[in-house]
Amino acid sequence: MNYRIAICDDEQEQIEYLRGIIADWSENSRISCSVEAFPSAEALLFAYENGGAFDILLLDVEMKELSGIALAKRLRSGGCRAEIIFITSHFEFVGEGYEVDALHYLIKPVAKDKLCEVLFKAAEKLAEEPPYVVISCEGETVKLYESDILYVESFLHDIVIHTKSRDYKIKENISAFEQKLSEDFFRVHRSYLVNLKAVTRIGRGAVTLCGKTEVPVARGKYDEINRSFIVRN
Repeated sequence: MNYRIAICDDEQEQIEYLRGIIADWSENSRISCSVEAFPSAEALLFAYENGGAFDILLLDVEMKELSGIALAKRLRSGGCRAEIIFITSHFEFVGEGYEVDALHYLIKPVAKDKLCEVLFKAAEKLAEEPPYVVISCEGETVKLYESDILYVESFLHDIVIHTKSRDYKIKENISAFEQKLSEDFFRVHRSYLVNLKAVTRIGRGAVTLCGKTEVPVARGKYDEINRSFIVRN
């Protein structure tokens, strides 16, 4: 697996220092990774808003305009599941990391052995991550966790994947996409695939998902979806 790592820091010298440590860690551990750097919180937010996704985030806490803490909160609210590593010059910010489930805090100047240790910890946690699918949308490669997908809707040769944070329209057959997902997903209709974990009510004509979205149920599917719902929940 290739881990995608983002460094967000408004000091170029610090970016290059961290990039060097990550390169050495990757080579010595034989863990493949790619690194992308962002000079501001706004730049990283823009990347996410345009379909970007990362596995590990190294965020400087004290940045101009938007802090690393505020950035992490914004990303988490949008469904970001990346392992977050904060980098700071002050211990006083450590408590705020619990709000965004940060993996670790590193105090500047960052020690090479400590960063390598935390990167190993992040890789171990990511190796245990829940099921996901990878899609190509608007020129970007995006990793979608199954738990974030509410339902999938078919439109001729396209499908729209409705997630908790946004929708993704891609060119793919719904039957082919169904094969990529676990048994937590059920085909309630020729044009709809729902996440059984997101279902809150099952009616004969429709299922209700969290967020009160209703998806039609095909005639004759009621008993089958009830059985599947009980098994998967």
